[in-house]
Amino acid sequence: MNLELSASFKYWLNFFHPLTMWVLFALSLYAAYLGLKVQRTRNAQGEEKKELIKGRYNIKHHQIGSILLGFLVAGSIGGMAVTYINNGKLFVGPHLLAGLGITSIVAFSAALSPYMQKGANWARVTHILLNFTLLGLFAWQAVTGVQIVQRILTNA
Repeated sequence: MNLELSASFKYWLNFFHPLTMWVLFALSLYAAYLGLKVQRTRNAQGEEKKELIKGRYNIKHHQIGSILLGFLVAGSIGGMAVTYINNGKLFVGPHLLAGLGITSIVAFSAALSPYMQKGANWARVTHILLNFTLLGLFAWQAVTGVQIVQRILTNA
């Protein structure tokens, strides 16, 4: 079966991945904010702790993290698929490598959840370090992604 996509459809496919990833980058920053609130709640005392608990930051952080896990993995696969559909190959460079790193890190970070729920501090510290690394890679990914989009627009 040979499925041929129209040139116009293939062109517009180029922009689905970057738009999705910008939303996920913003969502990652929000997840980091929630994670800091969780940490602050954990370390608070007395009335401050009671007030922070009402924010349910731990539940929100876990929910946003689950959404990020699913959509970051799907987004990275989707980005590679669109590149392959449009070019017949993948371009090995900083953007692809950072994306693969992000995908791996989000999976490892999420895998630490059961250990953190059981109170393992090593898992919590590792989770935090992995996620700040993820944010750094994601920022780099955004820069290299904008460069790719500029090339696509220039060559259109």
